[in-house]
Formats: sequence, structure tokens, C-alpha cells
Amino acid sequence: MAGEEGVTLESLRKKMAEFARERDWDRFHSPRNLLLALVGEVGELSEIFQWKGEVPKGLLDWKEDEKEHLGEELSDVLLYLVRLSDICGVDLGRAALRKLELNALKYPVHLCKGSSRKHTHYSKANEDSNTSAPEGAGAGSSW
Repeated sequence: MAGEEGVTLESLRKKMAEFARERDWDRFHSPRNLLLALVGEVGELSEIFQWKGEVPKGLLDWKEDEKEHLGEELSDVLLYLVRLSDICGVDLGRAALRKLELNALKYPVHLCKGSSRKHTHYSKANEDSNTSAPEGAGAGSSW
């Protein structure tokens, strides 16, 4: 699978299921256990950025081994998330597309373009424009 273009969530789901089945790990892959493993991996991912301050897009000043380590930790998070969604019976791709559609409704382009305000600002703006949150409050919190 390494080096393939267009890897899908479905191909990852199947690979993860096969990987667990071959090792007789299905009995350990409860939603709770997978979630806790996912949280642990997010912690490891967070450690990479800890104490670095703001990191520029593209990580231009990072060494190749740092980028490789980042890729490994990002992959761990993705793989546990894919496995958790599979065990829970959630089509992750479909759920993500639905969430994007819901976010498009919460964040209409004509109201929020160029702003990092939370969706509640836009829904309340029509009711009372004097109680809006400061610019940047809640940025990205809908994902």
C-alpha cells in the first residue's frame, strides 16, 4: 500500500481490520480501548509541537527526520480513528462529508469569509450585534 496514490478511508479500514484479525486483536479493540489509544496518540502528536511556539505552514525549517516523525504520529492518529469508526459502525468518509455540509450551513461564506469567529457569532448577529465575541474566539471549534 505504501506509495499508492489516492489511498481511501475504505482501503485503510480494510487494512486495519485485516491487521487486527491476523494478530487476534479484535477482542481488544473495543470502542473504549481504541478511543484511549487514540487519545494517547494525539498526546504523542502534541508533544512534537510542544515548546516550539507558532509553527509556520509547510514546516520549512524542520529537519527531515522531524517531518518523518510527525508523519508517523499523524498516521497513528488516523489509523486509530479509522479503526474506531469501523468498530463503531460509522462510515467515516460519509460522516466527514456530512459534517462539512453542516459546517457550510453554520459558516455561510457571505457572513464568515476571512473571519475566525465561532458559528454562534453569526447566528446571534441577527439578534444582537452588540454581544459578539472578539475576533478569533472559538476559531475552528466546529471541526
